[in-house]
Amino acid sequence: MRMPRRTLIWGIAGGLAALLVWRALRPDVIEVDAATATRGPLAVTVGDQGETRARHRHVVTAPSAGRVERIDLEVGDRVTSGMVVARLAPVPLDARTREQARAALGAARDLERVAAATVGEARAALDQARADRQRAERLLSGGGIAPAEAERLALIERGRADQVTAAEARQRAAAHDVEAARSLLESGESGRMIPVICPLGGVVLGVPEESARTVAPGEPLLEVGDPRDLEVVVDLLSADAVLVTVGAPMRVTGWGGAGTLTGRVTRVDPAGFTKVSALGVEEQRVNVIGTLDSMPVPLGHRFRVVVRVVLWSGDSVLAVPSSALFRRGEQWAVYRIENGRARERPVQVGHESATDSEVLEGLSPGDVVVRHPSDRIREGVRVRASPP
Repeated sequence: MRMPRRTLIWGIAGGLAALLVWRALRPDVIEVDAATATRGPLAVTVGDQGETRARHRHVVTAPSAGRVERIDLEVGDRVTSGMVVARLAPVPLDARTREQARAALGAARDLERVAAATVGEARAALDQARADRQRAERLLSGGGIAPAEAERLALIERGRADQVTAAEARQRAAAHDVEAARSLLESGESGRMIPVICPLGGVVLGVPEESARTVAPGEPLLEVGDPRDLEVVVDLLSADAVLVTVGAPMRVTGWGGAGTLTGRVTRVDPAGFTKVSALGVEEQRVNVIGTLDSMPVPLGHRFRVVVRVVLWSGDSVLAVPSSALFRRGEQWAVYRIENGRARERPVQVGHESATDSEVLEGLSPGDVVVRHPSDRIREGVRVRASPP
């Protein structure tokens, strides 16, 4: 029995209408950015722009008021301990100034004695640190302590050695200050030129003014240091600095060469300071100082670098981009893509780096999640990962 032609036409028209209604009511497929949960290294860091600087620096200053001759030294010139770096014609001493010069000589001698005592204390601390490190090495060979503890004591010993070097440099500087004060007193009484002595050897790092001029007592004439012995300093927000410990790994980038330089934190300053940010906001900052494991030749004094201090790190951590996480009540959650649909899954988050977050529970390696989920993403909506 043949179907009437009109019935066939109406049946086809009805089917097309139903198809159009179904397509109109069917939810659209939303294109999303996707990321895969993977295992790999993860590090939690804090940092900012910092700079290199010579570890031991000394500013040579005018011992008294007078007229200093032109300084012939330039930045980069080498100087030796005891070298005459400038000459000063002092102002003739009156009775009051003469007494002040004598008092300054006495104060310089007292500071020299304090510096000598500091050297003794530093050497005693170094001996104790060396004994602790040697004891730790013996315990380590027998499994009595963890390797990390032995490394910490070795780092402390290196820090104590640096303190001895610094204390000895201060002692030499104090001795030169005594000579400068004695020369000032004698020259002021006799009217002859005062030779300005460099207290330590190194390289000229800065000359504020080369021309002959009249100077006040204590006015800087030049800065001296050793650019081969560098440290790295970065000022961190005080809320970040409290998380940093001595011995923490340090990563240095942005220094102008290829690769990342490594180092260790040697000191966190116990006092902060106020710094105004580029946005005009007052911030409390703390200087964090570290040393590099190896120093490239091109680096010098006051070179800009980018410093990141590692607070925590793991070699095999399941992580997803932090942009995939969102809050659902008191818990973190993600949208996992399953069979072309977004499925909300609660997750437990651990450590967080600048870009990624550790996932302790809720995901497995290889799971694909939605990055930057918008308000269009809901449970069960159809999604399609857009090409990268």
